[in-house]
Amino acid sequence: MNIRLVLASGAALGAIAMSSPALAQDVASADPVAEEEEGAIIVTARRQSETLADVPAAVTVFTAEALAKTGVQRADDFIQLTPGVTIVTGTAEAGDTQINIRGINGARDAESSVALVVDGILKTNTAQLNQNQGTLRQVEILKGPQGALYGRNAAAGAIVLQTLKPGDSLEGGVLVRAAQDNTYLGNAYISTPIGETAGLVLSANYSTTDGFFRNRFLNNSKTIDDQEVFGLDARLVMEVGPNTEIDVKARYADLKGASINFNAAFHLPNFAAVDPAFFEDVNEHPFGFYSNIRPTNDQTTFEASAKVEHEWDAISLTAWLLYSDVDQSLTADGTSADFARFTFPGATPASVAAANACAASTTALAGFPLNAPTFIGTSPIPFIFNPATGSTFGPYSPTTCDGTQFQIRQQEDISGEIRLASNGDGPVNWQLGAYYLHINREVGVSLGADLGQGVLRQLYNAPGTSNPTTQLYHDAFTTDVYALFGAVDADLSDRFNISVAGRYDIEDRNVASLVPAVRDPITGGPINPGQTVVAGNVQPIAPQSASFKQFQPKISLRYELTPDVNLYGNWGIGFKSGGFNNQGSAAIVDQAFNQFIGTNVDIDDQYRKEVSSAFEAGIKGTLGDGLVTFDLAGYYTNIEDMQFFEFFVGGFGLLRVVSNIDEVEVYGAELNLSVEPVKGWTLFGSANVTESEIIENASRPVTVGNKSPYTADYTINLGTQIDLPVSDSVNFVTRADYRITGPTWFHTLQDDTNPTLFSGLLPGSALALPAVVGDADYSVSQRDTFAVMDLRVGLEGDNWSLTAYAENLFNEKYLNEVITAVEFGGSFISPGGRQRFGVELGYKF
Repeated sequence: MNIRLVLASGAALGAIAMSSPALAQDVASADPVAEEEEGAIIVTARRQSETLADVPAAVTVFTAEALAKTGVQRADDFIQLTPGVTIVTGTAEAGDTQINIRGINGARDAESSVALVVDGILKTNTAQLNQNQGTLRQVEILKGPQGALYGRNAAAGAIVLQTLKPGDSLEGGVLVRAAQDNTYLGNAYISTPIGETAGLVLSANYSTTDGFFRNRFLNNSKTIDDQEVFGLDARLVMEVGPNTEIDVKARYADLKGASINFNAAFHLPNFAAVDPAFFEDVNEHPFGFYSNIRPTNDQTTFEASAKVEHEWDAISLTAWLLYSDVDQSLTADGTSADFARFTFPGATPASVAAANACAASTTALAGFPLNAPTFIGTSPIPFIFNPATGSTFGPYSPTTCDGTQFQIRQQEDISGEIRLASNGDGPVNWQLGAYYLHINREVGVSLGADLGQGVLRQLYNAPGTSNPTTQLYHDAFTTDVYALFGAVDADLSDRFNISVAGRYDIEDRNVASLVPAVRDPITGGPINPGQTVVAGNVQPIAPQSASFKQFQPKISLRYELTPDVNLYGNWGIGFKSGGFNNQGSAAIVDQAFNQFIGTNVDIDDQYRKEVSSAFEAGIKGTLGDGLVTFDLAGYYTNIEDMQFFEFFVGGFGLLRVVSNIDEVEVYGAELNLSVEPVKGWTLFGSANVTESEIIENASRPVTVGNKSPYTADYTINLGTQIDLPVSDSVNFVTRADYRITGPTWFHTLQDDTNPTLFSGLLPGSALALPAVVGDADYSVSQRDTFAVMDLRVGLEGDNWSLTAYAENLFNEKYLNEVITAVEFGGSFISPGGRQRFGVELGYKF
């Protein structure tokens, strides 16, 4: 890392020296394109227009100029430039995005921890967090609980986006990119007035890439991280009276690509005598992809919204309505969970067919080179390895032994809000409102036997078909949310301001299983592990319902130390609703692991709500007549019942559940600094250090004292931006951004050992080894520190730009995510993006 840091610093300084100054601006620096008040950035982070300096909290802002200079397109772009914030996106499928802010992470299969607000409208589907939201003009990232302002699922913070609003003159623009790996991007927009009282913005975006990785078994096909995205956005703004404005938006997006781009790494030290790769550091894994199934991912989004704003002399009314429909599906090869089931021929024809297909594919592929310790021998066996004659299979192998998977996640929701607020002219301002949300969500995970005939894209396939279903989770969720909220902001003196806000949320949740009462064609048991059999008949899973309620207050203080420097502090409560795992999850974990191998994992069919209490104090401002901009903050957060995603693999198949970590403490500090030594040249840097500790965890008691999962120990951002004229009409522009992300644990099990399925299987197997031989050691599952350098160099005219860029300039090899399947003895790991060079051309009028 140190050598790369030296190289990065040298590259940045070299660019400066060769071009004379000109790069970067702190993400929170002033921008002439943005709306300004006496040169200050105007933000809407607290649902009111105010200067960034007056917000009593740490807020990272990307103005229109910063977005253009950095080439930001989506959330994963601007999050990499934000201290204390990390993102995992696209590892399983496109809608699976988890953002971690200061130690609080969104749990897969639960709700997000980060609110997404676009043009004043709160989005409700986590699948939209990393989608293109139109022609961006400003991005604001709030850190810490924002539930008092935005309600449920804002426990970690909020992302507030502003897109282009039509003006009173015609304007438009086009941006195109071309890069390695057949990577292309095109964006275009046009904004035009319609008469004297209306305006329209139309925009379109398209991107495609072959990705960085190839499937070696399928003739080096570009099917690992390839993707194609198309989107259309429209915004119509009308004045229907002297004091009334209507804002109507519609958006359509379609994505096609790959999914489940994981490899497996085993953490079984006592198996390392057979092959050292059985005890593998996740950071040292050589990625290879060999699936016999072409993974697919489809996502279609449609949404429409309408917002009306009306102003009286002292009060304004804002009301909006949003409809959203996001449909996702994926197909992929299966994991090693079903190996034993497919290699034990049973009484059913499907079992025999699956076992025969597995044996045939294994024999045909004997000796095929795979990632160690995986190898294909002369015969398949129902165990992880046989050094003499057998085979060992990692997930997503070229054989049919691992089965298939098909998943859907379809969500349709409608939401609305009405709010009254003062006009902001006096020393006391207030707002009061109500909110409603209704969600219909359908989620299905289907595992099937791979008979060598591909995947049928439906959740249940009967015995005798080409892809009979062997395990099925299929649930329909309905959710109703009701909320009342209010806030008061008062200037108690010329220098001292206090804000008090509160919101009360009620969330009613219901779930109904859609799994048919049929049997698994492989084992003859229920097709869902949560089903029971009474008098020989499979019983349906009973529906469940629950209500989750929470009051979320927030108090903020600001003191003007000098006209250019503010002290601030705030405290608030964050809330994430509880929910439902597949019924029977607790019984499955207890039988398959606690009783079989002696673990004490505590999983419930219903996971609890998450509540966090956070304090923040800091100082922000400018020095030297704007030469230096700074923001220094410290924070402490206590989280009760933190929601955490667990992945279980066993003879029952796969199980995805959300568990609760009873108590987690997080504290840290953050610094943002921007310096403009001469006009046109900016140096900037930021750093965040986060300490965390699991205080109590009944789900896995051994993890007490470990760190909050998915939380980097630190993040450091360094950069510079140069924007200097080379003629009367042309500027030389270059920007370098260097991001260092510290060590990260992704599971609550860290420097710990734990029994695995092999601890239970070994004593009774032909090997007759002690159970302890099968225990896993997870000290090798931490992601190492990594650093990524992005560089952009180009020319800009009055209405055009030409830029060459490099992403991950030094080709740093790092991990995107590590999903540990504790009781199986390994982790599913996904690689981060590699080096890519490209060119960008922009034109606007």
